[in-house]
Amino acid sequence: MYRDTPHAIHLKDYQPPEFLIDRVELHFDLDPDRTSVESRLELRRNPAATRGDGSLRLHGEQLELETVEIDGNPLTGSEYVLDPESLTLHRVPDRFSLLTRVRIHPSLNTALEGLYQSGDMLCTQCEAEGFRRITYFLDRPDVMARYTTTLVADRARFPVLLSNGNLIEECRLEDGRHLARWEDPFPKPSYLFALIAGDLRAIEDRFTTASGRAVDLKIFVEPHNLDKCDHAMRSLKKAMRWDEERFGREYDLDVFMIVAVSHFNMGAMENKGLNVFNDKYVLARPDTATDADFDGIESVIAHEYFHNWTGNRITCRDWFQLSLKEGFTVYRDQEFSADVGSRGVKRIADVRLLRAHQFAEDAGPMAHPVRPDSYIEINNFYTATVYQKGAEVVRMQANLLGPDAFRQATDLYFERHDGQAVTTEDFVRCMEDASGRDLSQFRRWYAQAGTPELTMQGDYDPAAGVYRLSVRQFTPPTPGQPEKRPFHVPLAIGLLGDDGEDLPLRLEGDSQAPAAGTRVLELKAEEETFRFVGLDSRPVPSLLRGFPAPVKLRFDYGDRDLLFLMAHDSDGFNRWDAAQTLMQRLLLALVRDPDHGVLDAFFDAFREALLDAEGDRALLAEVLTLPSEGYLADQMDLVDVDGIHRARAGLERAIGGRLRADLLAVYRANAAEGCGYVFTPEEVGRRAIRNLALHYLMQSPDDETLGLCREQFAAGDNMTDVMAALRLLADHGGAEGAEALECFYRRWSRESLVVDKWFAVQASSPREDALEQVQRLLSHPDFSLRNPNRVRSLVGVFSVANQVRFHAADGGGYRFLADRILELDPLNPQIASRLLKSMIRWRRFDRTRQALMCDELRRILDAEELSKDVYEVASKALESD
Repeated sequence: MYRDTPHAIHLKDYQPPEFLIDRVELHFDLDPDRTSVESRLELRRNPAATRGDGSLRLHGEQLELETVEIDGNPLTGSEYVLDPESLTLHRVPDRFSLLTRVRIHPSLNTALEGLYQSGDMLCTQCEAEGFRRITYFLDRPDVMARYTTTLVADRARFPVLLSNGNLIEECRLEDGRHLARWEDPFPKPSYLFALIAGDLRAIEDRFTTASGRAVDLKIFVEPHNLDKCDHAMRSLKKAMRWDEERFGREYDLDVFMIVAVSHFNMGAMENKGLNVFNDKYVLARPDTATDADFDGIESVIAHEYFHNWTGNRITCRDWFQLSLKEGFTVYRDQEFSADVGSRGVKRIADVRLLRAHQFAEDAGPMAHPVRPDSYIEINNFYTATVYQKGAEVVRMQANLLGPDAFRQATDLYFERHDGQAVTTEDFVRCMEDASGRDLSQFRRWYAQAGTPELTMQGDYDPAAGVYRLSVRQFTPPTPGQPEKRPFHVPLAIGLLGDDGEDLPLRLEGDSQAPAAGTRVLELKAEEETFRFVGLDSRPVPSLLRGFPAPVKLRFDYGDRDLLFLMAHDSDGFNRWDAAQTLMQRLLLALVRDPDHGVLDAFFDAFREALLDAEGDRALLAEVLTLPSEGYLADQMDLVDVDGIHRARAGLERAIGGRLRADLLAVYRANAAEGCGYVFTPEEVGRRAIRNLALHYLMQSPDDETLGLCREQFAAGDNMTDVMAALRLLADHGGAEGAEALECFYRRWSRESLVVDKWFAVQASSPREDALEQVQRLLSHPDFSLRNPNRVRSLVGVFSVANQVRFHAADGGGYRFLADRILELDPLNPQIASRLLKSMIRWRRFDRTRQALMCDELRRILDAEELSKDVYEVASKALESD
């Protein structure tokens, strides 16, 4: 049990730091078992802070203090106080130099925060509060300083020594060691500090900026991975050019470096000039990485590079403002991916992620605003709300201002706040000052939690030629916020005529000529009515085009209207959404009544879309994919785990059986034409629709389809096709499944990221023996709780992606997860707390499952020495029990 209940940190209690740090000089004598860190800080009292008692409290954890000096004078034990979380110095001057020397132990750092060992290299992760595990410091984002870092290490063991900024000195030392000194000319907070030491190789390139400056680009990896970096380098150069053209942002150092590491809690980290990446988001060859991997690398490379301005040059005043950098940067990487790929498919992927994770977060015990009010452990607030909903809040502002005014607003933001640590309020004020708009009501998106529900009703008056659209908004209560005030919501609307074409839109009272297409309306009150005039017949409304706001829509569409939108809507997102709504409606009816029939019209519409050879195939694959079991569960007041699985599997079998000939035709028509693997939107779409056809065929397999699946697995020249076939064979089971899994592992056992896929395929299988197989895999020689990627691929995939087996009625899935969390918490609290979120929405299940989940949550809370990370999640889950 957590003996001392940890205290919460509140936004309302923010105070400016009493001291500022102008310069930091760090000297590392690197060794995995015992590293020496000498820090020299130039400090001065902050004139903006309330004067305290004259003391200075520095953050520090798991440090062995050896020396403390002020202005060259050593301090005695009576002149400072040391505790497990800080070093406090009494009666310090207003301006002084502080030197400390500490020892740390990277090889023992399993939490992967601060300086730790990953394989044979040393690396750092300092966001959010990891720097305090390296040296004593004011480890908060509003303390920005210029850094000079000297690294000394054994030359044979660590031939490459990297840190932030530009390399200003390197030399060999007489004792077989060497030295590298790096200088970062831009002030930064401590969370952006980084160092890497290892036996690495690099691919190199050069980028010429818009102003003509040459920037060296280097991607460092372990030697055996050197042939998997080309896509990452292309993605980086593409992102650098896009940021110049779209946002006017040019890179500012002489070199930009990326390092791929195998042990990493996050996807990547934007440290100034030295991005450290989980190797999952760097390494790719067609035979080792899927289309989704290639896409993820392109997106994450761009995201971390874009942070150079939105996060590094301008950073957060405090961690409550985390979405200031993350929400804005996610919006930027979403726009980048939409511009270089399929905009419709990208929007669908983003909204699917939002609905699956952020909407669920809003409906659970961990619900919080985009700018949280409080936290116990900041690592728990790297959430879908901060990232994905934060991006939607930026997107809404872009839509409300329009492209020209939004660009002026972002230019103003970069100019006004460069080199500062600021707040979301500063960001919104730039939107207002550049556009002249009043966004005071819009600010509620940052302060209020919850997903607004929009109830819309349409009414057509043929005599007057008027279509009235009434809109009412309501936001359910969330923890700590029982009452909600109306949001400022942009609504993108279209109206379709009988021929499926967009109608001209004119609101009553408009002076401007009507234009066909999409119109953005603004909802501010709890209820408003919009009147469209000049219509000769009843239109079919296309609502929330492009998903302009993170809301839930309730509109009484008939099945015919949904089929009509699915076939004709000019907005690709709404075509997909109409199909999803229709499928969701059908599936939930089948959950309630397994004997509920499926209308021929559904199969006819499915067939018509499937055979649309002229369409965007990637978009088509999205349209024809059934909603996931997790998404269907979110649509039910009381989740019927087994009913959802039965209904969805049954409909997939029906599609595979009724449309067998059409699916076979599509599968064969989209075969590769011998040109080899290329990562283009067209080829990604071709593979997507072909593998979807095979998926449906394998739900009712016969000898022919099994043969096609085996042939694709054996002959596939790319990991996308091989993985699609492997997953289907593994789910089918029997000799085919076992043989495919064994063959796959034998071939790829030396490729760690591919082995992650092998674990994930088995963890996600809906087969009845899935949990037993997952438990056996815990003892596999390639499984380790100390590797976050491996934990996510097995334990994480089982608890998130395998709804029917994780939520088995006997509670075995819950016991399995709780056991792993208790094993992980002493090693890596961040990963443990993230896994725990699979059980926190226990109230949505039947009484038996509720009791089983609560028992496991209580068992976790009763554990000795529980981390703050896990304590916060588990205790909030049970608060109102």
